[in-house]
Amino acid sequence: MLKVIITGPESSGKTTLCESLSKHFKIPFAKEYAREYLQKKNKNYIQEDLTKIAEGQLISERKHILLDTDLITIKVWSNYKYGSCNKWILEKIENQKSENRLYLLCKPDIEWKKDNLRENPKNRKDLFELYKKELKKLKHDFFIIEGNDRIENAISKIISKNFFI
Repeated sequence: MLKVIITGPESSGKTTLCESLSKHFKIPFAKEYAREYLQKKNKNYIQEDLTKIAEGQLISERKHILLDTDLITIKVWSNYKYGSCNKWILEKIENQKSENRLYLLCKPDIEWKKDNLRENPKNRKDLFELYKKELKKLKHDFFIIEGNDRIENAISKIISKNFFI
């Protein structure tokens, strides 16, 4: 099954883009499970929680082809915050390399907006580069989504790959 994943650092427009694509293509999308999990936990989490978040994310992805983030987000954040990533998460990401996946990497060129779960307003550009490096390393198809015409840009990239048509 083909999947389109919206990814990138926090407050880079992922959810807004996902909602717009969902409306445009008239398909549901898998929400970022980390938000649901962390809201229940009141934001206080440890590295081991990232595996639970990854498990929930995988479950939410099963029925969807449009995803608001995936396990790569968890890997990038785990490596950035803790200096390592759980082996199980890495194995699941490796398994996904055989799937037909298109990544839309949101550039953090929009204003950072505070919310209770966001914790990294200063290093979004550094994180963006980590996402880009990871997607290249995994050899996934990806496009960078930036600027004012994000939705139109994303739609054209998806159509160019014959997704949803």
